[in-house]
Amino acid sequence: MVLGIGNGTDAGTKTIQQAMQLMRAQFVPAVDVEVVPLAAARNRVLATNLVAAIDLPPHDSAAMDGFAVRAADLSSGVPRLQLVGRAAAGHPFNGTVADGQAVRILTGAPLPDGADAVVMQETCVIQGDTVRIAGRVAPGANFRPRGEDVRSGSVVVAAGRRLRPQDVALAAAVGVRELIVFRRLRVALFSTGDEVRDAGAPLNRGEIWDANRWLLRSLLEAVGCQVSDVGILRDDPQAIEGAVSGAAHEHDLIVTSGGVSVGTEDHLTNVIRRRGYLDAQRLAIKPGKPVGLGDIDDCPIIALPGNPVAAVVSFIAFGRAVVLRLAGSTEGGPPAFRLPADFGYRKKPGRRDYLLGVVERDAGGVSSVSMFEKQGAAMLSAITQADGFVAVDEDVEHVRPGDLVDFIPHESLLA
Repeated sequence: MVLGIGNGTDAGTKTIQQAMQLMRAQFVPAVDVEVVPLAAARNRVLATNLVAAIDLPPHDSAAMDGFAVRAADLSSGVPRLQLVGRAAAGHPFNGTVADGQAVRILTGAPLPDGADAVVMQETCVIQGDTVRIAGRVAPGANFRPRGEDVRSGSVVVAAGRRLRPQDVALAAAVGVRELIVFRRLRVALFSTGDEVRDAGAPLNRGEIWDANRWLLRSLLEAVGCQVSDVGILRDDPQAIEGAVSGAAHEHDLIVTSGGVSVGTEDHLTNVIRRRGYLDAQRLAIKPGKPVGLGDIDDCPIIALPGNPVAAVVSFIAFGRAVVLRLAGSTEGGPPAFRLPADFGYRKKPGRRDYLLGVVERDAGGVSSVSMFEKQGAAMLSAITQADGFVAVDEDVEHVRPGDLVDFIPHESLLA
């Protein structure tokens, strides 16, 4: 799992693309598979292709209430057809529609044999045991042909998909009751630092309450991880080594925040390197440059920055992709939307910047995104007030008002 330092914008700095290529080349799914019922399948990663065993719909079916007819009977005049039966969903007409005949049919009912069209009921008048039909219809009108939605033998959900409600519903529609999925990725989550305390604990001068574990836990659980909150690692090499190596033997991934810079009290880097490997790489992103990736006792580890905004940005830009790769998912980055910028901004070339943004709508309902007034790696309140992040790519040096930019709403990170 060793990721070597590549050439980025600065010495020892990687672009996101370089880091992603190395990660995908050397990381493989870290979990085995299991069978789960549909009720437990949401947000799990599908391990094998889901192949339909039937057509959907399984038969030609009425798309509206009306009358099943032979289109040729309506080719001239205003015909009056003999009513010979009724078809409803779950109650098909079992006979055959012959010349001059019609069957009353309701939405979803199988199209009777012999019929090749449905006439909407608004153009029909029932007179005794006949129906008078105004106008004509073409063969194939107003019914859904068999297999229109799904063909038997086709892949309806591909392996690697993190299952959404609509995916689970489609599995049910093709008759599947259980799915083969990857086991949930077991993640041990730490914060680091002598200054960090659990929320609500007494604080001494220079200490802070820990928000990162709460933030990162939600982001990890949103992509289907089973998270163990292992607490706060104090700046003690022996304590760090015992806690991290212990977690390595019980989890598929370790995620930490803080402790990967070059400070004299950042012991995490040295501890991990004694037991495995940690590439404390500088990613060409802002905020969030120092990110560690490696393994300890053969368990992958991601070491994120300690400042909360930097930790979130590093997770969005890179950490999330590592997690999904290990979990067996093939999905890409979080969904982004192209919106016109309502701001100007200059940045260094070769670096991807993430700016907190707010979506505005003008009187005509047209959306644009503006920069939130507070931009800083440690400004947690700014995340709660902004609507998401604007990602300004490496090759962009100057954003001008009206330029289209990528906007990642907070909600997409929790979907």
